[in-house]
Amino acid sequence: MTRGILSPTDWRDPRTRRTTRVLHVLLLAVLFVVGLGPMLWLAKAAITPTQDTLRDPLALWPNGMDWANLATAWTRVEIDKYFANTVALAAGAWLVQLLVATTASYALSVLRPRYRKLVTGVVLATLFVPSVVLLVPLYLTVVDPPLLDTTLINTFWAVWLPSGANAFNILLVQRFFDHLPREVFEAATVDGAGPFRLFWSVVLPMSRPILGVVSVFAVIAAWKDFLWPLLVLPDPDLQPLSVRLPALQRFVELDVFLAALAISTVIPVALFLVFQRLFLRSGALSGAIKG
Repeated sequence: MTRGILSPTDWRDPRTRRTTRVLHVLLLAVLFVVGLGPMLWLAKAAITPTQDTLRDPLALWPNGMDWANLATAWTRVEIDKYFANTVALAAGAWLVQLLVATTASYALSVLRPRYRKLVTGVVLATLFVPSVVLLVPLYLTVVDPPLLDTTLINTFWAVWLPSGANAFNILLVQRFFDHLPREVFEAATVDGAGPFRLFWSVVLPMSRPILGVVSVFAVIAAWKDFLWPLLVLPDPDLQPLSVRLPALQRFVELDVFLAALAISTVIPVALFLVFQRLFLRSGALSGAIKG
């Protein structure tokens, strides 16, 4: 039996039931305005002339829509180039994070070496180190990487490689792997599957929910990252949207700038719509938080 604030007797009262439903509708409306209001306003402002936005920001389109804002932002502001840079950075960061998280978690959770508890403790301890503290040594490593005769500055590798050192993803995937059925691994081993075949053909297909969650985290984190790309990509032709848009704000009209911001939100919104079930469905993370 499901328990709540109201008892079954209270729910049978028509007045209480109507009041509760009205409160639910009001709460849903407030959450809608708070959550989607800014995004809807940005979508509206992207095709609104500057004078209308400044004169009455909450009006819809008193003087009509200006769809040319999107084309101007895409061409004149070169949003297409910076958008491509952002996609490349996010895709590379996603691939590196997924590769490190899955292989490290597989080694610690499925292969289970004797020192797994020590390594897990060290990985967990890194979560308590502020990222600002690691900024200088990480930058010096990128400027003069060991065993290489060249610098990684002004290359996408300077963003891709450090993104793999994500302790949160490793622990999240490891926790999920810990609760996968061991009987399946033992049966695959008996059938002759080696470590690589076990990882590729058994573990990964069973881990699609957690891989989807980690993928969304990785892409969104790379998409909105500002400080690190600003430091390691000083060349404007290589910078992503998160770095270039603030720099271009003073040189473009307000409506064109808002259109550029709207374009930059397309990928994160699309990712959420694609993977929303993984966030809204509790079963997606049940293996990662079980215990």
